Amino acid sequence: MVRGKSAERMSHNHPDVVEALPRTVVDPLPLDPPAAPTPCRGHRVERARWQWRPTDGGDPATAVQDFLAAHGLPLHDLARPTRPHHRDDPVCGAALYVSAAAGALLAGGDPGAANPADLPEVAVVVYGHTDTPTTPTPTPTGTWWRGPWTESWTPAAHADAVRAVRTAIGHGDVYQVNVVGHAAAPYRGDPRPALARLGRLPGARYGGVLTGNGWAIGCASPETLVEVRAGTLTTRPIKGTRPATAAGRADLLTSAKERAEHIMIVDLERNDLARVARTGSVRVDDLFAVRRWCDLWQAESTVRADAADGLGLADLLRAVCPGGSVTGAPKLAALHHIAALEPVGRGAGMGALGWVGPDHLDLGLTIRTAATDRHRVHVWAGGGITWDSDPDAEVAEAAAKTAPVRAALDPTRPGRPTAGTTDR
Repeated sequence: MVRGKSAERMSHNHPDVVEALPRTVVDPLPLDPPAAPTPCRGHRVERARWQWRPTDGGDPATAVQDFLAAHGLPLHDLARPTRPHHRDDPVCGAALYVSAAAGALLAGGDPGAANPADLPEVAVVVYGHTDTPTTPTPTPTGTWWRGPWTESWTPAAHADAVRAVRTAIGHGDVYQVNVVGHAAAPYRGDPRPALARLGRLPGARYGGVLTGNGWAIGCASPETLVEVRAGTLTTRPIKGTRPATAAGRADLLTSAKERAEHIMIVDLERNDLARVARTGSVRVDDLFAVRRWCDLWQAESTVRADAADGLGLADLLRAVCPGGSVTGAPKLAALHHIAALEPVGRGAGMGALGWVGPDHLDLGLTIRTAATDRHRVHVWAGGGITWDSDPDAEVAEAAAKTAPVRAALDPTRPGRPTAGTTDR
C-alpha cells in the first residue's frame, strides 16, 4: 500500500454507506461544460480560449494558470479565493480540460501511446455572462449516424494485459494498475445532441459538453478529481463496481478484493493531496460509500484537506493529475506499465474536465466520457487490476461501464447502420 508523509488522520465518519446519487435533473441547456454554476448555464459568452498539444512545448499547467490570470481569474493562492462570483462580473469562469496524457507529463510520467482522436491535450475557455440565452438545447435533426465500433484491442488482448499487470505485481513492481480499452466508430451529422444525451445519464455529477473547432467532449462522469471551495481540497475516488442489484450491492460491500483495491487508491489520493495541503489536514470523511451510476453500484470515498498557503492552480494540477483511480499505485510505476500495455492513448478519457471560477474550482475525472473529432466518435473504459483480479471478469466489467455510454451515442432517428454491422 502506498504510504508517505500523509500520516494525517483517516476519519471514518460514515463507513459502508449505501446511497444512490440524487436523481439527475435534466438540464434544459445541456451543452454547458461540466460543473458550470447554475447562473451561468445557458448564459455564457466565450471571451477567450487557449489550447495546447505536446508539439507546442512548454509547461501547460503554468500556461493555464497564467492565461486565466490574464483574463480575470487569478488562481495563484487557492487557500484564499479571490472573490465571490457576481452576475455583473465581466468573467464568470472558465471550462478547463486536461487529458490523461497531459496529466502524465505534469506528473513526470510516461504519457503513453498517441491520442487516437484529433483534439488538444489541454483546453481552457473563459466565459462572460450574458442575459441572453446562448446555448439552446440541441435537437436531433435526423442526420446523426454512427457506424460500427472498432475496438483497439480484443477481449483476449485485454485479458492478456490483466495477466501482465498481475505478473508485474508478483514481481513487486506495482501494487495496482488501471488498464483501459478504447473503441472508435465513424459518424455523420452533428454529434452534440448525442453527447448531450450522454451528459444526462443518471448519476452524471459531471454531465456536460465542451466543444472546439472540429472536436467535442461529452462527459457523464460521477467522479470528482478535485474540488476546491473556501480553501478546502476534496477528491472522491471511485473504485469497485457491481451490477445495480441487491445481490450486486451485497457482493460489493463484502468483497475483500474490492475493498483492498479501493483503500489502496484512497491512500494514494491522501498522499497526492498531502503534497499540496496544510500539514496534518488530510482526512477521509467517507470510506467505501456505495453509490449508483446508471445500472452499476460503485464504491466511493471522500478525501479532504486544507490547501497550503500559496497553492496555485499549476501545482494543484501537477499533484492530482492524472487521477489515482485511473492510474494505479505507485502512480509513476503504474504509468510506465500503462504506456507499455495500452495500444492507443487515452485521449479525452481518464483526464480532467470541469469548471474554474473566481471562488471555486470543480474538476471531474473523465470516466464515462466520449469524444468526437471530425470523423470518428471515441470511447474508453477499463478498471483497476490487482493480484486477485480475474482477467475475464475485468473484461466484463469494462464492457458494463461502457455500455450506457455507447447506448447514449446510438442514433435516435433514421440513419442507423445497415443490418449486419456489429455494435458492441
